[in-house]
Amino acid sequence: MLASIHYEKMKMKDYVGIWVDHKKVFIVSIAGDQVTINNMVSNVDGHLRLSGGSRTSTPYGPQEGPSEGRREERRRQKLRQYYKKIIRIISDAEKIFIFGPGEAKTELMKEMKKSKDLSSRIVGTETTDKMTERQIKAKVRKFFISNT
Repeated sequence: MLASIHYEKMKMKDYVGIWVDHKKVFIVSIAGDQVTINNMVSNVDGHLRLSGGSRTSTPYGPQEGPSEGRREERRRQKLRQYYKKIIRIISDAEKIFIFGPGEAKTELMKEMKKSKDLSSRIVGTETTDKMTERQIKAKVRKFFISNT
């Protein structure tokens, strides 16, 4: 039993699991027998939803005003900065597992795929619900134990 635990710890060198959504990220790092979890808040505002919208003088004109478009572009820029910050944190990981609810994991993967070196280290993705830190840690450990 002790030998198998030691062997599993040896296999989990510099592995990273990332639970991500648009509001926050939890990064679980496994290096040898050290498991750490860190989190970061994105500071990205949610989508702006206006009731009614604005209309042009024509009855079938666009309902989105120019200020809404600028706000949405700023939001996309902030999300890209958020993903780049995550990428800088995990850039030396040997293997990367990305999971979480919604579109954020896919958007993060798109940013990562801009670097061929980094995209080749993504070993799995999965859609999950919101999870506690403890559940996130356990999921990352289980993923790397069963997939290495």
